[in-house]
Amino acid sequence: MSAEVSPQAAAPGENAASKKESQRKKRWETLVEIVEVLVLAIVAVATSYSGYVAARWDGRQALLYGHASTDRFRADAASTRGGQELVADASIFTAYLQAHSAGDSRLAAVYVRRFTPEYKAAFLAWLKTGPFTNPAAPPGPAYMPQYHNPDLDAAARLNETASATFDQGTTARDNAERYLRDTVLFATVLFVVAIAQRFKVHAVRVTTTAIALSLAASTTVEMLTLPRA
Repeated sequence: MSAEVSPQAAAPGENAASKKESQRKKRWETLVEIVEVLVLAIVAVATSYSGYVAARWDGRQALLYGHASTDRFRADAASTRGGQELVADASIFTAYLQAHSAGDSRLAAVYVRRFTPEYKAAFLAWLKTGPFTNPAAPPGPAYMPQYHNPDLDAAARLNETASATFDQGTTARDNAERYLRDTVLFATVLFVVAIAQRFKVHAVRVTTTAIALSLAASTTVEMLTLPRA
């Protein structure tokens, strides 16, 4: 007569297997919860930091643009002064040529004394080229390499400085935008983790958490490579 396993005999083995499976599932859920909490904590700090640095870059951008604008205004003022001096020297030079043409050396000397120091130095160098007999001589003192107008030179330097400062401000703006993008990505990670916690299916929850963890890791690496404000 063959032996048969009664339901009462099989129940203890099935209960043990079911209990073991339940414990294994609980351990996985605990591990996933720990990972989720760690991700939430790290991403929360990273989000705050990224937003803070983005704000600092925005402030630096505004400061640099302000400095660039100030240098532009100063350059315009210096350029105006230099232009006025050059126009005055050119007018006196025209009067000098008329006096020289009329043979009035005394009046011509008066006009020479009225030149600005920089223009006078260029004028004396211009006379050495024999301008009244040499067709290849420069048209006037302003075309001589010896002529330097301090205000026009200052305007050129200020404009160069303003351009460099403005470029730095543009770089600061780009950095702020990159940090702001990372802030948005970190916020996305927080959203994905929150969604993952709502899933009851183990595989779906683990997959969603893995996606969030991957996005958090890549964004963190990118943020760490960005320049600090």
